[in-house]
Amino acid sequence: MRLLVVGSGGREHALCWALAASPLCDTLYCAPGNAGIAQEATCVPITAEDIDGLVAFAQEQRIDFVVVGPEAPLVLGLVDRLEAAGIKAFGPTAAAAALEGSKGFMKDLCARHGIPTAAYGRFTDAEAAKAFVRERGEPIVVKADGLAAGKGVVIARGPAEAEAAIDAMLTQGQFGAAGAAVVIEEFLEGEEASFFALVDGATALPLASAQDHKAVGEGDTGPNTGGMGAYSPAPVVTEAMADEIMARIIEPTVRAMAAEGRPFKGVLFAGLMITKDGPKLLEYNTRFGDPECQVLCMRLMSDLLPALIAARDGVLKNFQLRWYEQAALTVVMAAKGYPGDYRKGTEIRNLDKAAALPDVTIFHAGTQRAEDGRLLAAGGRVLGVTALGPNVAEARKRAYEAVDRIDWPNGFCRRDIGWRALER
Repeated sequence: MRLLVVGSGGREHALCWALAASPLCDTLYCAPGNAGIAQEATCVPITAEDIDGLVAFAQEQRIDFVVVGPEAPLVLGLVDRLEAAGIKAFGPTAAAAALEGSKGFMKDLCARHGIPTAAYGRFTDAEAAKAFVRERGEPIVVKADGLAAGKGVVIARGPAEAEAAIDAMLTQGQFGAAGAAVVIEEFLEGEEASFFALVDGATALPLASAQDHKAVGEGDTGPNTGGMGAYSPAPVVTEAMADEIMARIIEPTVRAMAAEGRPFKGVLFAGLMITKDGPKLLEYNTRFGDPECQVLCMRLMSDLLPALIAARDGVLKNFQLRWYEQAALTVVMAAKGYPGDYRKGTEIRNLDKAAALPDVTIFHAGTQRAEDGRLLAAGGRVLGVTALGPNVAEARKRAYEAVDRIDWPNGFCRRDIGWRALER
């Protein structure tokens, strides 16, 4: 098969790494890709949001199957356009991607169909939003309705913080159109977990569990990021808990989307809070997580490609996936200053030395090659240093050993990835 992966981050590097290993894969392209992806695929300079360019390229190159990595092209309708052009694609339609594209849509769907989630209100008027906060009390969570690259969520501990977040989104336009409406919801106590399922419109096939580390600082402090690390499996998601998540959250969502004329195909990624009353849905993403995709791909024993094709073709009912028993852990190395302002173009050395360690794979997120061959940082989150081990502790030890071999003075990482699993 001739394949095209859309995107340029660590998630797309992990997908290309897994797909390139498939005996079904003959030719692999990635648009636009990055310096690490270039080792697995032919990178083509078309951005993930250039829908016309991507469709034209897929037609010219007679692509058999497109795997869409990031959320923006899904919300923009890339899958609809590819399918209309007769090209098979993995990912939801624009109508189904609204589960991620609008937090308000997702919350309303949960309310209509009895899917457990936090109590909430939706607002476009700042004063009405502030009145809701005063009525509910703190802590409270303020979210931009649209896509904000993982950064449009503020957990407000006091009224001034909540009001500042509302003003930033609704009055000052901090997130542009994504923040033109906000969702304000109760703060849930518990432990967060990421749960993934492949969905074919009717059937959901659970994938391995994972846990992400959203905050930039150790001990989960500081502003939220796109994710500073992840590990799989997540001990909080026991077999019984996984069954409960499927029965109370994932399967009702799949039925609800079909009933509302928006059948969902692709990856349903539930961000959950495991509370004393059971699992509750924080948010849906309609694609693989980043960096969770990296740990899932490392643990997947089965060929990924037939599973993605089965989801697109609606034949997951009798499909099974096999996983390695080992744990996987990813440490994200980011540019100093992230998630605020950071420098691009700084040099990264000794990656080969780090990648030579046993059971270590380094996925590139924001990298590019200089004309003279040097590896340069080209984004906020730059590398996903990933290791396998018999347990989370051993995987973590190997990952940090690799991190310590990398020579990048302008980079930083959290040193406590996996702390919840270790505390157990």
